[in-house]
Amino acid sequence: MLNALSVDVEDWFQVGAFETVIDRKSWDSRECRVERNTDNVLVLFEEADVKATFFTLGWVAERYPSLIRRIVDAGHEIASHGYGHDRVFTFSPEQFADDLKRSRALIEDAAGVGVTGYRAPSFSIDQRTPWAHEILAEQGYTYSSSVAPIKHDHYGWAEAPRFAFRPVAGSDFLEIPVTTAELGPKRLAAGGGGFFRLLPYAFSRWAIRQVNERDGRPAVIYFHPWEIDPEQPRVPNAPLKSKIRHYTKLDVMADKLKRLPQDFEWERLDSVVAREKARLAA
Repeated sequence: MLNALSVDVEDWFQVGAFETVIDRKSWDSRECRVERNTDNVLVLFEEADVKATFFTLGWVAERYPSLIRRIVDAGHEIASHGYGHDRVFTFSPEQFADDLKRSRALIEDAAGVGVTGYRAPSFSIDQRTPWAHEILAEQGYTYSSSVAPIKHDHYGWAEAPRFAFRPVAGSDFLEIPVTTAELGPKRLAAGGGGFFRLLPYAFSRWAIRQVNERDGRPAVIYFHPWEIDPEQPRVPNAPLKSKIRHYTKLDVMADKLKRLPQDFEWERLDSVVAREKARLAA
């Protein structure tokens, strides 16, 4: 079973957990570590012979176009994460369409290739934004991986399907939710990020095996470049819960990621999308 590995390319000060304590106007004055951290991810993938999908902020592509080109030259898929990490439900439909156009233009200009995939910041396509998938399909995107089909205090759409589905009638546009596992009647978050970093590796291995072997479906896992950077600056005035989630076990994340290619096979998300479309068509 070939699973999808993905990276949400954003810097440490752009995460949703700090959005109430870090002013966006201060972003350009802060220490940017996204280029160095993403280059370290590229090295990690090269050593493991893994290809992945990099969902990149237009903000990052605008400032580090050579990084975007290095991602593409290494054989990875480049996709959109929006421009400035705004959650979809904070936009009107018109604002969302404009954000998609702006970020895609910047990313494609830097990458030299087309962008067909999208991931909403903080998995913010949910029951509040029934129009988002339609706008993505109208703009020519072939897939989104923007739904976390769980109940969570930060995000989630618990009623959404766990696996690939067509959210737009009459279109083959796909939504590919991040991975969840089941324990009895409970649906558990197992798609990566903080869950992968904070919980024992054995949990993620169990969850991926359940999805692959019991459900017969590919897993979709994600993480961020800042998660392999234990030396990043601290935000002292952040809420305690946010600090615990953001900073805990940064020093072990890289080693945990290295274990994934030893236990499972991984590829770009666009390849998984192609197979899922064929399966649904059949």
